[in-house]
Amino acid sequence: MQSLWMLLASIMFAGMGACVKVASDYGASLPHVVLFRGIPSVLLLLFWARLTHRTLRPASWKLHIWRNVSGITSMWLGFFAISHLPLSTAISLNYTAPLFIAGWMLARGGTQRDPVRIMAVLLGFLGVIAVLRPSIGQDHWFAAALGLGAGALSAVAMMQIRELGRVGEPEWRTVLIFSCGVCLTSLVGLAVEGWRYINPLAWAALVGVGVFGLVGQLAMTRAFGLGSALLTAALQYTTIIFAALLGIVFWDDLPDAIAWGGMALIIASGLLSIWRTYSEDRIMRGQGSETSKASAQINEQEARRV
Repeated sequence: MQSLWMLLASIMFAGMGACVKVASDYGASLPHVVLFRGIPSVLLLLFWARLTHRTLRPASWKLHIWRNVSGITSMWLGFFAISHLPLSTAISLNYTAPLFIAGWMLARGGTQRDPVRIMAVLLGFLGVIAVLRPSIGQDHWFAAALGLGAGALSAVAMMQIRELGRVGEPEWRTVLIFSCGVCLTSLVGLAVEGWRYINPLAWAALVGVGVFGLVGQLAMTRAFGLGSALLTAALQYTTIIFAALLGIVFWDDLPDAIAWGGMALIIASGLLSIWRTYSEDRIMRGQGSETSKASAQINEQEARRV
């Protein structure tokens, strides 16, 4: 099944998070991490686009700008949270994006009485409380708040990606433009902070950030492009489990029962929200198909009368 590519992507993204944490522990600054996250994607996709004679001109600069502002800001906040929090906690907060999407749809109107979406929001809220309360110290609340901010902005970025898909923008160009923006912001950060000496182990971790991130992005794109969207979206939550296992092995970050329960609630709320969204989309497509059939029948009847 093509959706199983998402399992590879989840392993890669968990590995990328671990490399971010190692790089930060051994002296790499946040701009270093962001730069190495973007460089491999830019080089590979530019080479591929030129080799296959594909145009770099996007279908909508406006959608790309909003996607990059939200997505790049989310990346910076998420990497900051990973470098200052237990890996499983930071990844869990970053995966609250479907919770924010459900909340936005409730606030938007028309779905206020949807019990499924209300349940998803409540489960996610309880999960966030359970993860934060036992898992972070008093000096980590700022990083935790930024981790939640990363989840919220990730939700905005996801919605912009969805709009880009609707206007016919190919995934590779969306990833390329995003990666170019990532590199530009990292250069600004390096200009402000300056280039400093970092440990050779940090260099190895930075290479891991780029490689794991690139492979994860490609595997995720393949999973969403060729597999079941619902199953793929569900499988992406295994990243939290892989991140928790890496945290246990390398940092002895063993979550207690309450934290494990909070992670389970976040995963459940995300799955519930994703299922509801795709169910509504399928119903709307079905209604659109029925409308088209009815219109065709009416046109055929009118044609016979003529």
